[in-house]
Amino acid sequence: MLLVANAFWGLSFPLMKAAGQLTERLSPEATPWFFTAMMLMPRFVIAAVVLALILGRGVRSITPSEWKQGLTLGAFAVLGMVLQADGLQYTEASTSAFLSQFYAILIPLWMAVRWRRNPGALVWVCVSLVLVGGGILGQFDWRELHLGRGETETLIASVFFMGQILTLERREFSANRVLPITLVMFAVQGLVFGGMAFATAPTPGVIFTAMALPAWWGFTLALTVFCTLGAFLLMNKWQPHIPAVEAGLLYCAEPIFSLAFSLVLPGLFSAWALISYANETLTPPMLVGGGLITLANGLLQFRARK
Repeated sequence: MLLVANAFWGLSFPLMKAAGQLTERLSPEATPWFFTAMMLMPRFVIAAVVLALILGRGVRSITPSEWKQGLTLGAFAVLGMVLQADGLQYTEASTSAFLSQFYAILIPLWMAVRWRRNPGALVWVCVSLVLVGGGILGQFDWRELHLGRGETETLIASVFFMGQILTLERREFSANRVLPITLVMFAVQGLVFGGMAFATAPTPGVIFTAMALPAWWGFTLALTVFCTLGAFLLMNKWQPHIPAVEAGLLYCAEPIFSLAFSLVLPGLFSAWALISYANETLTPPMLVGGGLITLANGLLQFRARK
């Protein structure tokens, strides 16, 4: 189930980049923060409304613990996604997907320090495989590494995503229900991103200009159904069933899906939305890097089953 969530998140990178370029074409005078808000606000507002309708009167039964967990998840997600989405405008989708996985090494380090317990040689081997695989996948030259605005924002975003993962593992929230905490989480994101969109819009009418285009609705609905409702419901439901360290490494499969989608979708999006977004090309580093990440997760799954 978490691999399916990874696939949905991988789809979000080319979708968000295309949606951002479409908004930029319609409002070239706007700031990058407005483009970021318009990439995020609609999907979470719609998703929150959908979950509220599904819960109906059950919204009144949300417990204090569910409010607390939902608000915490929402806060971490807002900070992480704002930085990630803004950074995506200054770097490639595949690079953003790779740097977003920095929490793969932060989580075992955090757990080792907090519990004063070594997670084991296999975990560190798998972390190393993921880092090497991610570096190859992103085709980084570590000797000439230069972190621009996009790369820096994405790395900071990864720290907040780590907080989101660790919040789902906390035992005090083990009895919480998935739909209520996800609704609260989406509501927080919808409110923050909505306020951000109106605060940064050149004029209020700009927000509604994009809504007249079928392409905008196509990108928004795909992000809402698959990358928001689908991915986060799966994450909130199934991640508590496995250790946070394993979950962090498993989420590193996301760049593989992102690359796969980025090989074919940008050209289709460009033709449909009249934007300039070229397909990425398949290279040996992609195959080797993706293979190492897959190997690392396979080793962890084998240990778990054994």
